[in-house]
Amino acid sequence: MKTFFIIFIVVLVVAALGGTMYFLYSKSQEPQLVFKTDSPFVTSIVNKTVATGSIVPREEITVKSSVSGIIEKLFAEPGQRIRKGELIARIRIIPDLVNLNNAEARVRTAEINLQNARRELLRSEKLFENKIISEEEFNRFELDVTLREEELNVAESNVQLIKEGASKKTGTGNNLVYSTASGTILEVPVKEGETVIEANSFNEGTTVAAIADMSDLIFLGLVDESEVGKIEVGMPLDIKIGALERLRFRGVLEYIAPKGVDQEGTVQFEVKAAVDGSDEATIRANYSANADIVLERRDSVLAIREAWLQFAKDSTFVEILVNETPQVFERRTVQTGLSDGIKIEVTAGIDSNAKIKSGKGVPAG
Repeated sequence: MKTFFIIFIVVLVVAALGGTMYFLYSKSQEPQLVFKTDSPFVTSIVNKTVATGSIVPREEITVKSSVSGIIEKLFAEPGQRIRKGELIARIRIIPDLVNLNNAEARVRTAEINLQNARRELLRSEKLFENKIISEEEFNRFELDVTLREEELNVAESNVQLIKEGASKKTGTGNNLVYSTASGTILEVPVKEGETVIEANSFNEGTTVAAIADMSDLIFLGLVDESEVGKIEVGMPLDIKIGALERLRFRGVLEYIAPKGVDQEGTVQFEVKAAVDGSDEATIRANYSANADIVLERRDSVLAIREAWLQFAKDSTFVEILVNETPQVFERRTVQTGLSDGIKIEVTAGIDSNAKIKSGKGVPAG
């Protein structure tokens, strides 16, 4: 009986040691992995750079006031179509007291001179009738009266211009603001009752209205200095407007700035491109937009995911499946072409039937 227990214990110890050794051995063995494979595909590859900016009118005209005063009446509002020469606003003049006083003094002087000339004319008429003076001398007195009358008219018109900005006698004035171009009114930054300042050599003046032709729009944006060397005038653009997400607009690059500007530590170059409008939506000024500038394009080419590529020294290769069970892969050198950062063109080395290792392996079963 004692011998039985001894043998039983020895068997248990040996079984435990054997089980432990088997467990450690099985843990030390790497599991067989199964890798996902994919095939090359035919697609179009576009290499592009992105410019950020906005949609603006090609020409935007600001209409200024030529006199200082108060907006008495506005005849236009934003969004309205307007033609060149149409009335935008009427300004009530606030006359300068010194200029007004001098102008009124010239009126009084002109009146005195006219009265004196008329008296001289009356006196000369009697002398002419009595043949004391010649006709030529009499004509000089008549001419003097005519000149004095004109002088008074000019002085009175000058007073009226200073007071009201317009002359009733001549029918002209500068207190009326007219459109200088045809187009759409983008904004009227003043209101009735606000004060405006005249445009002169020392001040650009108050803007009464901004006008632009909304049928001629451009994309105005910035391109990073690392990309500006790759673009050139005439390249096509694919423009996406933030407010019109479902639509795409075409454009053609027209201008690249010769000088860059520093934007938060990076040098950016201004670009302009003509925008082809659309009947599907109304484009408004200053819509934010992004433009894809197409640098190079390949259509209907054999391509793979760039992540499938492997590199060793100067070689580029992929791993091709040569046996299904168990999976066996071999390296195949490939020649590549255009890339967009995700897909890359394959020009030689594999065909469309190849199965390429495209992911990490997972344990079999």
